[in-house]
Amino acid sequence: MNHWNQNRKSMPLSRREMLRRSSAGFGGLALAALLGNEGQASRKKPEQVPHFTPKAKRVIFLFMHGGPSHMDTFDYKPQLQKDSGKPLPFDKPQVFSAQTGNLLGSPWQFKQHGESGAWVSELFPHVAGCVDDLCIVNSMYGSNSRHGGALLELHTGSDTFIRPSMGSWITYGLGSENRDLPGFITVCPTLTHGGVNAYSSSFLPADFQGTPIGNASIPADRALIPFIKNESGIPMSVQRKELNYLRQMNREHLAESGPDAALEGRINSFELAYRMQTAAPELQDISDESETTQKRYGLDQDVTKNFGRQCLMARRFAERGVRFVQITHSYKWDQHAGLKTAMPRNCKEVDQPIAALLKDLKARGLLEDTLVLWGGEFGRTPVSQGADGRDHNPQGYTMWMAGGGIKGGLQYGATDDYGYYAVQNKVHVHDLHATILHLLGLNHKKLTYQFAGRDFRLTDVHGEVMSDLFA
Repeated sequence: MNHWNQNRKSMPLSRREMLRRSSAGFGGLALAALLGNEGQASRKKPEQVPHFTPKAKRVIFLFMHGGPSHMDTFDYKPQLQKDSGKPLPFDKPQVFSAQTGNLLGSPWQFKQHGESGAWVSELFPHVAGCVDDLCIVNSMYGSNSRHGGALLELHTGSDTFIRPSMGSWITYGLGSENRDLPGFITVCPTLTHGGVNAYSSSFLPADFQGTPIGNASIPADRALIPFIKNESGIPMSVQRKELNYLRQMNREHLAESGPDAALEGRINSFELAYRMQTAAPELQDISDESETTQKRYGLDQDVTKNFGRQCLMARRFAERGVRFVQITHSYKWDQHAGLKTAMPRNCKEVDQPIAALLKDLKARGLLEDTLVLWGGEFGRTPVSQGADGRDHNPQGYTMWMAGGGIKGGLQYGATDDYGYYAVQNKVHVHDLHATILHLLGLNHKKLTYQFAGRDFRLTDVHGEVMSDLFA
């Protein structure tokens, strides 16, 4: 008997152990039967191969927390400009966030760009130069007008329950391209409106949870993977022996207790953390990037250096095989007031870095199999809130995608003449998720996990693949 089992002899019996030892083991037999289905479900591991040939291998999600105004960025509405100051000529939604007034035209000019002639606001001059690589979806809509619910719906597919995040589902289905790095990394994630639930693996095994690097309150240049440096002075060989012993104890526990997805995930997380000590520090050190590259991302300017560094890190993670990377421009897009001052500042902070990321990915041959997604949890109203603001609007808004099998130079769908409701080729958040999974080679109806007696999936019982968006 090994040392671990000798120590366990003197330890109090667990309830599971008591059932196994007492009454000739019949209690344990009954428990095993009760937990049988759960055990089978937790034992099921995805094959981590696509259901069919993928167009994309990885995703970079550029999340604009707060809800960017689509009428001021990528959804040109000449009728709104013409009728600014007049009442909305049709009914507003029955559910809304706050009282609103008359129509409010955009204070900024729109121009057509590229061979596609897509309309883009003057607030995004750098991204406008990449417009022929963008598929601009002007007909998004969601189910919730509040930040918390809408943010969770975008990230998890549910605006009411705690569910696995999109990044967790994707890494569960496909795994990571690099065994020494997490499959899902989120840089400077938001602390509000759901917080960790936006990158949680929920009931999926723990090793599919997003690895946060910093948070919204930490500047990007100080956002590092915690405890990644070996500052203890303990040699790696000794750490390996400690980890082996810990794994042995956990495996012996699993042999007695039966399948335990949480413990399996914990074991995998320990192993990944050990391997990351070699790969991750170098990855977060951008000193090997040329001065020209750093300037291209805006790292030499105060206004762009924070988000620019996030975009540069996203490229570095993507080229090293991280399956899902999210970077967040945190909670600056909620313009209930101060639209004319906040929007130019927000757009200036992200415009040059985003364009640099798109061009860099394209130059390195990564854009063709990297899907880039941009947007927030909803849009804004074409009617004014106060003198200089817009309220939340999940009824119709804009997100765009690039690369990864998406048709560039496409403006898809439309809102009404004022930008309030999606009216043509409507795309729900569930449809967006189904489309992203399809591009990655995953059938959203088959990517399931059994929990609490039923099969769950990212799109629940909804979702249509928007094949019109494919190149």
